[in-house]
Amino acid sequence: MENLLGKDINELRQVAALVGLPPFAAKQMAGWLYARGVETIDEMTNISLAARQRLQQDFRVGRSSPVDAQHSADGTIKYLYSTEGGHFIETVYIPDGDRATLCVSSQVGCKMGCRFCMTGRQGFDGQLSATDILNQVYSLPERDRLTNIVFMGQGEPFDNLDAVLRATQLLMADYGWGWSPRRITVSTVGLRKGMERFLHESPCHLAVSLHNPFPGERREMMPAERAFSLTEFLSLLAREDWTHQRRLSFEYIVFGGLNDTPRHARELARLLSPLHCRVNLIRFHDIPDSPYHKADETTMEWLRDYLTRHGITATIRASRGEDIMAACGLLSTLKK
Repeated sequence: MENLLGKDINELRQVAALVGLPPFAAKQMAGWLYARGVETIDEMTNISLAARQRLQQDFRVGRSSPVDAQHSADGTIKYLYSTEGGHFIETVYIPDGDRATLCVSSQVGCKMGCRFCMTGRQGFDGQLSATDILNQVYSLPERDRLTNIVFMGQGEPFDNLDAVLRATQLLMADYGWGWSPRRITVSTVGLRKGMERFLHESPCHLAVSLHNPFPGERREMMPAERAFSLTEFLSLLAREDWTHQRRLSFEYIVFGGLNDTPRHARELARLLSPLHCRVNLIRFHDIPDSPYHKADETTMEWLRDYLTRHGITATIRASRGEDIMAACGLLSTLKK
């Protein structure tokens, strides 16, 4: 049985034709799926009962509620979802005043193997479909409060780019939520082929996981550097115009004594100075048996101020959900 959630308007026209409905029924279905967020075909009440019954023979909406939720003392909620492939993924809802951000996953586990990330330790267990990705949004109990979505959960979005692009396009579609691309950010470690496609095909914001300005040192922390060079993707990004609506940011986890020295600060400022970008400095969150340690707060502030003095907007990101293993780098469904 096929899922309707994840189909675009042209595919929904094909579905309509299969059950003997006129082409305009595709827009009706899209409205129910993406604007109203129905759970069942029976809720599509402006489609005839007979047509709904025909639809139900081969199709379903494709939504499934979270199977578990953990609540942080700071208001963050981590949800556990099952996937079409029989796996589990984690999604994090982060309320903050009048903003509410959803951190969604794009893969079950991850291939990139970053040494400081629990998802990287998990390894790779499978790709998420566009249905799996959108289900994290549409089946979220707080869905109607969302102001932003970030693809910074489990997985490398550019390693599953077809599904990620489809999901973001449907979120932005005029027959769905009609979200602005400025409300959606996609993160990557810097996969060049995926980055080229993303820059060409998507208007959403881009966040690059940098974490070290020296390729040799970055390679020790992030094995993907061996195949996807820091210098290559920075050169690619430098050719883009980042002065308009699309934002470029770099994620930089600050490790005590490892990437927080004046030498690193100088090189970081030199590398990023040609780009109109911002740097998000992130506290390292301890994971079991890790050789890494978080930097102290004084060093975090010094690095932020150094970058700011050298013309690069830098902020220290607030840690959220650490008590429920929902903060940056802590997501894992290895034992689920």
